Amino acid sequence: MMKFADLIEENIEELASMDCRDGGKLFSVGKAIDIPNVANTLRYYAGAADKIHGEVLKMSTPFHAYTLLEPIGVVGHIIPWNFPSTMFFTKVSPALAAGCTMLIKPAEQTPLSALFYAHLAKLAGIPDGVLNVVNGYGHTAGAAISSHMDIDKVSFTGSGEIGREVMKAAAASNLKPVSLELGGKSPLIIFDDADLEMASELALVGILFNKGEICVASSRVYVQEGIYDELVNKLVEKAKAWSVGDPFDPQVRQGPQVDKTQFDKILRYIEHGKREGATLLTGGKPIGDKGYYIEPTIFTNVTEEMLIVKDEIFGPVMALMKFKSMDEAIKCANNSRYGLAAGVLTKNLDIANTVSRSIRAGTIWINCYFAFNDDCPFGGYKMSGFGKDLGLDALHKYLQVKSVVTPLYNSPWL
Repeated sequence: MMKFADLIEENIEELASMDCRDGGKLFSVGKAIDIPNVANTLRYYAGAADKIHGEVLKMSTPFHAYTLLEPIGVVGHIIPWNFPSTMFFTKVSPALAAGCTMLIKPAEQTPLSALFYAHLAKLAGIPDGVLNVVNGYGHTAGAAISSHMDIDKVSFTGSGEIGREVMKAAAASNLKPVSLELGGKSPLIIFDDADLEMASELALVGILFNKGEICVASSRVYVQEGIYDELVNKLVEKAKAWSVGDPFDPQVRQGPQVDKTQFDKILRYIEHGKREGATLLTGGKPIGDKGYYIEPTIFTNVTEEMLIVKDEIFGPVMALMKFKSMDEAIKCANNSRYGLAAGVLTKNLDIANTVSRSIRAGTIWINCYFAFNDDCPFGGYKMSGFGKDLGLDALHKYLQVKSVVTPLYNSPWL
């Protein structure tokens, strides 16, 4: 695994280029962040691989007992197109450390880097048959993995609709356990005492990073009434200056959507917002007549019943709302079928603590956003799924607990 990480670092530019060409991701971000981070993830779990152990149990009866942690077996990983490299190693690294063999199905939109990672795995000395990349579509390759009788677990990241199908197939086959990360509609709550410059930057990056194609995008922004007007002006000013274009250009901050299907879906949601009566502050249109570029888009005067507030759009579209009290903000934040992440911007520790404990979401960021780390478990509540990626929680979902019990005869140590 350490050698695998070294080989990834030796091929950073090629890997970043593959994800850029396949998914429209920024080459500069891939080279500086995504690819170096996946090497770090591999090393993190490599460090855990020889520290997997069970416990000795103190039985109340004359028996000696201990637990073993054993690999769950063959794992099927089904990964999305928005972070091809990151999601590959978020799944693969802990499964390798746990001692599992695996099949990885990359998204059909972004297969290139997965194939190259399989090549590097072989060069690193990972035995044949341990890490296998299977290309294909969800309804064929993904369905086959989910229903296969010899696959012992499925780890899936993607839409709720497909997550349900994965669970059905797992239940109908060999009752294999499933872990799901199914997206979100994450709230960012900005209180009156927040730093306006920081708040406007975090709010904008929270929805525009990776062109909004990120499961924890801060797509619902709630701003306390005392700073609402001033923050709106800052957001519009920054959004209009946001650079959209060629993802290989280091000056660009937003590339094209992944494909025409996603491009058209986002534009339909923008039209929904207009028809439902939301006010379009900025953006809302395609850029140019070549490629799948969409302007950074901000809606205000939205209500909780609108589709642009309820549905995960997965694009550069922000719904901006005003609130009066902390209780109102908490209620609005929890008024969603999703529960993946949330952000809280305030200088008041009491507010930060109360809100973070009151929101039903798997990750709460206080005065920051997108603060991921290999040590920090990541996963959702409610319809954002279950099971954790990252941290040691991810390692344990690829392990089985076995109890071993033997009798004790005439021992004084009971």
